[in-house]
Amino acid sequence: MTNIEPSPPPLSLARLFLKFLRFGFLAFGGPVAQIAMVRQSLVDEERWISSARFNRLLAILQILPGPEAHELCVHLGMLARGRIGGLLAGLGFMLPGFFLMLAAALAYDEWIAGQADMASIFSGVQIVVLAIILRAVHRIGSHILEDHMLWGLAIASFLATLAGVPFWLPLMAAGLAYTFAAQRWTALAILAAAVVLAILLPRANGFEPAALAVASGPATTAALFLAGLKGGLLTFGGAYTAIPFVRADTVGRGWLSDASFLDGVALAGILPAPLVIFATFTGYVAGGWSGAIAITVGMFLPAFAFSLIFFERLEAVVEHPALHRLLAGVAAAVVGVITATLIQLGWSTAERAESLWLPPLLFVAALVLVWKLKGKFVTPALVLGGGIAGWLLAL
Repeated sequence: MTNIEPSPPPLSLARLFLKFLRFGFLAFGGPVAQIAMVRQSLVDEERWISSARFNRLLAILQILPGPEAHELCVHLGMLARGRIGGLLAGLGFMLPGFFLMLAAALAYDEWIAGQADMASIFSGVQIVVLAIILRAVHRIGSHILEDHMLWGLAIASFLATLAGVPFWLPLMAAGLAYTFAAQRWTALAILAAAVVLAILLPRANGFEPAALAVASGPATTAALFLAGLKGGLLTFGGAYTAIPFVRADTVGRGWLSDASFLDGVALAGILPAPLVIFATFTGYVAGGWSGAIAITVGMFLPAFAFSLIFFERLEAVVEHPALHRLLAGVAAAVVGVITATLIQLGWSTAERAESLWLPPLLFVAALVLVWKLKGKFVTPALVLGGGIAGWLLAL
């Protein structure tokens, strides 16, 4: 008996766009909840593809950089109506969150930023976001750090980032070293060369990111586009891994503060959207409407491109052993970079705290909750709870 692979039903481009637009409006709770929603609708109910093929596709997309839920929508749209279908599906999924974040950024910039009476609310939110990021780092690391060498590369990347080494060096060195791990002396030579470069290259100050920044003038559209593109290309293992790269190119140039940056991450956790939509907020605060659009295009461009360009050969390309090891090494280094960035953000938040014991208490409480609770509305609830806690603690 022959098992026939199911296929998407005939759909007009308008209906396809509206279907994924609906997904976009319901995309609360992060990638796990978003993928589960798409799976229930298109696999379990409408039988666009088989469950086995969906699982293989998801495994491939999780290896690639970019928000996997968005990439999944692009890929399924292409199954239905080709490349134009993939483009429309991806746009439908991301546009609700994009416009909602634009509205939130506008309201924040006009009525919230700089208001002393709002500072306590957002200080509570920022502390909760740090706990959420720590939980995300643990979850990402548990999937990526599969052997001792990957652990070692992550730790080395962590220490290098704290020391101010440019992020691209540990990422490149880790990827190449893990690719040539079977050739011991080659891997050691790569790591030794990276150490020498780390000593010779000028270093930044991650704890005061704008303190040593070279005067770069106002945020330009091109610079914000490149900041988003860098984040989109290096988002391995989850949207939280885009945080250090976007922070380095925006906060690190003095275009916004760590406090505003964390507020953007918090708002992204509330809205129905891939978490990387925090880039839209960052772009708006740094460069207005054009900055928001530019950084968002850069952030989502890789998620569109990998599926649209490599659709026919995606599985074969990603399953190449050398590429798999290269991406695994880079992903391990990213875990180290985001862990170091979490420490730096925590330091910045602690410096702004007016109390020595209340912020740690709120952080620990939020960490316990984010570790124990599950569900698509946990992150929004914790963010809102952090704001209420911050307001109550300030009374």
